[in-house]
Parts: sequence; structure tokens; C-alpha cells
Amino acid sequence: MKNELTKKRFFTGLIAGIVMIALLAGLEIAEPKKATGQAAGTAAETTVSEGAPTAEAAATAAPAEPTNASVSADTEGTFTAGTYTGSANGFGGPVEVTLTVGDAGGITNAEITGSSETPDIGGKAIPTLAQQLLDAQSAEIDGVSGATFTSQAVRDAATQALGKASGMETMEAPKAEGDNLFIPGTYTGSSTGFGGEVDVTVTVSEKSIDDVQIEGSHETENIGTFAVEMLDDRILEAQSPNVDALTGATVTSNAIFRALNDALVAAGADLTKFPAAGEEEEGLKSYEELSTDIVIVGAGGAGMTAAIKATQAGKDVIIVEKMPYVGGNTTKATGGMNAAETHYQAEQGIEDTVEQFVEDTMKGGHDINDRSLVTVMAEYSAKAIDWLDSIGAPLPKVSFSGGATNRRIHAPEDGSGVGAYLVTAFRKNIDELGIKVMYETKATDIMTLDGAAVGIMAESKDTYYTIHAKAVILATGGFGNNEGMIVHYKPDLKGTVTTSAPGITGDGILMAEAVGADLVDIDQIQLHPTVEQGTSMLITESVRGDGAILVNQEGKRFTNELLTRDAVSAAELAQPGSYAYIIFDQKLRDGLKAIEKYVSTGITVQGDTIEDLAKQIDVDPATLADTLTKWNQYVADQKDPDFDRTTGMENDLSTAPYYAIKIAPGIHHTMGGVKINTSAEVIDINGNAIPGLFAAGEVTGGVHGGNRIGGNAVADIVVFGSIASESAVAYCDK
Repeated sequence: MKNELTKKRFFTGLIAGIVMIALLAGLEIAEPKKATGQAAGTAAETTVSEGAPTAEAAATAAPAEPTNASVSADTEGTFTAGTYTGSANGFGGPVEVTLTVGDAGGITNAEITGSSETPDIGGKAIPTLAQQLLDAQSAEIDGVSGATFTSQAVRDAATQALGKASGMETMEAPKAEGDNLFIPGTYTGSSTGFGGEVDVTVTVSEKSIDDVQIEGSHETENIGTFAVEMLDDRILEAQSPNVDALTGATVTSNAIFRALNDALVAAGADLTKFPAAGEEEEGLKSYEELSTDIVIVGAGGAGMTAAIKATQAGKDVIIVEKMPYVGGNTTKATGGMNAAETHYQAEQGIEDTVEQFVEDTMKGGHDINDRSLVTVMAEYSAKAIDWLDSIGAPLPKVSFSGGATNRRIHAPEDGSGVGAYLVTAFRKNIDELGIKVMYETKATDIMTLDGAAVGIMAESKDTYYTIHAKAVILATGGFGNNEGMIVHYKPDLKGTVTTSAPGITGDGILMAEAVGADLVDIDQIQLHPTVEQGTSMLITESVRGDGAILVNQEGKRFTNELLTRDAVSAAELAQPGSYAYIIFDQKLRDGLKAIEKYVSTGITVQGDTIEDLAKQIDVDPATLADTLTKWNQYVADQKDPDFDRTTGMENDLSTAPYYAIKIAPGIHHTMGGVKINTSAEVIDINGNAIPGLFAAGEVTGGVHGGNRIGGNAVADIVVFGSIASESAVAYCDK
């Protein structure tokens, strides 16, 4: 009887979910497509650009015409006259460089084709790269900032072409004999990933890949590093280089595949003998039933917090996570965690109160927040900081963030991005506590009996699951990477870049609605003002909080940089081109570890003087120098007469070299979601708590109102992840 009820509810919920998804899809299709890009499919590791399609979309577009650049046929050089071609993989696919050498031995024409490169990033860089080849008369070119992968591909392809033009014979790779796949031995290949070089070392026997070692320590922590950790086993299991890229870590995955292919070719392999990724036949799925005390849907910050605390309280826990790794949007958090009346504030002489935290949050959210939820978050925040201390994740560095009256945002000591730092600590505790995490398993329905949540339905690649539980906690995140839902609620955001992780698609909201949950503030979607459009990389609020300024293309400040995110975003959109530059110096870089990732991924521009920096970003040098001189005086006087900035003014910008990052607003957070009360119980459309169903984090609404202030997302996930866990444990004990 119970199983029949379970199956009935499964199919009822499934149909409701399909109808909702179809509705959203229909609304999206019915709208005319603008000539703008789609939201980033894989967040920080996938390149997208405002006004440009994603790399995936670009790859299916009509091939671009080759870009040509030429100089005088009399240009002198040392190469042999003729036309030579080389190719290499760029961001989206092959990039081909054809160089013409004149009778005088110089490069007289450079032709580059890269139809799969992102049009407004790699594609836009190609004419400049062609001219650089002619100017350098070699493959040693500077490249174009923001188009790192296309630039490297052009260098590699030009090197091949010039090798031929130098009369160097291309050595054919050895071939395995007979029906062997490989020449036994150990081989290494290398390629450029998201943060630096990625090396793959393979050991092969005549017919098998026996070992794979991947080294990519510079890749983004808890994004690219998951590809480094996981793809070796997948390659070994498949006995093929053709495995699927890790969702969310496309750039690192592709670098691994390029390096692996080079190593296997050196081992005598014919890569055409291996089946393409995803060609294996899928069999019928099996069916499995599991039981636990608490099932948690989503392994982001809120879900992992809830799981750790429930396990510490003695409960059996299962986490269901649709991605192949933990983290969710928490990994993307770069600033810190807001908390008031903490021991760190007291130790550093910082005066702050819970009451001021509440008022700042209400004001930042335009007073449409649920004050009771905000009050609980503020009151619990110091306790949450203490709990993070206890699990090995201290946040001792305290500074300002936009919308905060006092220094309240708590971050790691070394200035690391708070999200990756916490995910690493949470993951360590999950492993040490032996908590079961079901990866690549998507929850599809919440099971209910007599109105109470009693488990979930889920499915993986090969199995359907029924997971019976005494309590269910939803921690699936928001819907920032579901363009259909975004456009449904905010049509004007169509095509806007998103910073959200690829798994943030609103699943928990749809599942909760299917069992009668109410929604709150669902149309409140936040733009973050400092998003690098080429990589969708969020520039942490701490950069501005530690003293950086924003300037427009004229080299002038145009706002108080530490206003709330919506206000700064609106100010940027009002500037020429709807973008700005964030300007900082070497001293600020030295004090904030997160900046190293921006440098290593090539999104920063550096100048030995402020005038030099201005020239590189095509800003009038005198104007930018005057802006910086004024700002440094404002810091000295502790008074900003232009925009009345009063925070983040401890250090001036006077230590060369100087840096700039071009930024514009991007979708960052969905404030609305499932309605909860102060016990993190999910509330139905009649205003009653749904027994056994709890929720925490970005899947919920009410905490942030019309605008989330920086640092409150981490406070939200740790505080309400804890409360959801405590409430679920108490419910189980009834």
C-alpha cells in the first residue's frame, strides 16, 4: 500500500514538474530572440560575453570568414617563401593560422580562422592577433587580455606554421603495431587550463590504459580541481580519451583532454579508433529503495551545513546531489560572511550590533524582507561563526561590504574566496563523518503521506530511487542558471551573463510547489555589479571593500563603490557602454589572495604607472591620473566630497604597479523562493507549515527582500542550514 502511494505521488509530481517546465520553456520560445547571449552554462569556467552567444552556441553557428592582415611583400625575414598552415584547439574548437612568407623571407600575410570561438571574445580578438603576428614577425605575440585561450591557440598554430616555414621536418608520431592500441610506456602531455598548465601522464600497455595522473594545481578550487580529481578514474574506466567533460569545469576538462590526446598520440595511439563520448548504450534503469532519518536535497553550503549538524546530533543522513561534486553556488561566493557581535569583532575593537545588522539588511532589501527571518539570521550569526571555528573553518578577517554600516563581513585570514574555502572545510567534515552523498543523482519529487513529507524520489544515470525519510531538507539553491525561469519572472534580463553554478536551475522550488508550498519574492533577481563578462567571473566585493575604485571609460568615478549591489549595478549601466573598470594597486593585491586568480586567468590589465594602465584600457591618462590623485587625497582626508563614500578607505591607491579589470553587471542571486518560517519549516499556500519539510539557503525567499547585501548569502546558508538541521532533528525525535 505504501509503495503504491509512493509511486502514485511520484508520477503525479513528475507530471506537474513536466507541465511547469514545459510552461516555462513555452514562455521562453514564444518571445522573439534578441541578438544577445545566453546565460552562462558553466559559470566561472565557461566563457560568455554580454551581447554574445555562449561558446556552445557559437560552435553551432555558421563558420566565420577568415580574418586577414597583410604587410609589404618586401618585409624581410629568415623564412622560406610560401604559404604554411598550423592549427590548435582554442576555447570552442580548432583555430587555424595560415601564414604567407614573401620572397624577402618575412611574414607578409596572416589569416586566422576560428569559427567556434566566442564571437565577442575570441572572435573579436582574432583581427588583433593577426596583426600581432605581422608586427612580431614570429609566433611570440602578447595575445589579447580576456581571450586567453584563443590567444594561446593562435600562438601554437603559428608556431606549427613557422616550423614548416623554417624548413624543419615534421616528425611523424610512432604508431602501435598490428592490432595493438599503444606502445607500452609512460607518456606526458600538457595544455593550458583555466588557471595555468595542466599535465596528464599516462602509463599504457599494448591494449590498455593502466594509469592516469593529472596535475593542475592552478585550476579554480572546487570547480576545475574537481575535474583534475575525477577525470582520471573516468578515463581509466572508459579506457578511452573520449569521456564527457565535467559539468561546470569545461575549460579544465578540455585542457585535460588535449594533454591526454597528446600523450596517447606519443604512445602510438590512433585516436580515431576510440568511440566518441556518450556512445555507449544505456540499459534499463534499476529500482532501489533506501531509508534514512533525514534526506537532504543539494550539497551546497546550506545542505552540507545541515548534514554535518544533523550527523553531529546522531541522525542518519543522506545527501542527494545532481552534480558530480559538492559546492553549488557556495563555491562562487568570494567575499565573506556577515555576522554581528562576534568574538573576532570584539578582539579587533570593532563595534557592531545585531540591531544594526538587521536594519542594514532591511534597508538593503528595500524593506520587503521578512523582518523575523532577518532578525533570526542576525541573532544566530555569531553562533554560526563559532560553529565554523569548531569545524576548522575560521573567518577571522573582518572588513566592510556594500550596504553595511560597520565592518561585519568575515573572511579567511589569507583573503581567499570564502566559498571555495568553506566548501573545502565542509567536504572534509562530510568525509570524516562518513555522510552518504549520492552524486549525479537528481531529486525529482517530494513524497508526502497525509500531508507530511516522508521522503523523495530521485534518479541517477542507471537507477530510480525511492528514499524514505522522517524529514526532508531542501537546499537546492535558486534558479540563476535557468534562463527560462529568469525570463518568466524578469523578461528584461534575457541574455544576461550569470555567475551561478550550472546546477542552480530551480529544481527545489518546482518540487516544493508541487506539494503545495508557497513562494515569496520570486521575481526579485539580483545583479552583481562586478562581473568580468568574458569569464562570468565575479570580482569579490572585498576588492572594493579594501579600497578599490570604479571608473568609467572616461576615467572618472561615477558612484560610491560600496553602495548596495543594485545601486552600483544601476550606476554602471548608466555609463557609456554600460560597463566600468575596477582599479586597484599592488598593495591591495598583496593583501587579498583572491586577486591572484584574476591575474592567472588573464582578466587583469597591469601598468607600471597609472598613465601606462590608462593607455592599455584606452582611457585618457591625464583624466585617470587626476581621478587617482583626488581619491588618494580623499582617503588621506577621510572624506569623499564627490560621492560621500565613508567605508573601505583605510588604504590609498599609491603602490605601483596598478591593475584594472573591465566589469559589468551579471545575474548573481535570486532572492525569492520557497516560503519558510523562523524554524526553516516550509509554509504552504494556506499559511501552514508542511510537516517534515524544511528548507534553507537560496532555494528560500524572504531573507533578502528586494536586494541581497554582500556577505548575507553565506550568513543565510550557515544560519538557516543550521536551523533547518536542528528543526529536522527535533521533528525526527517527536
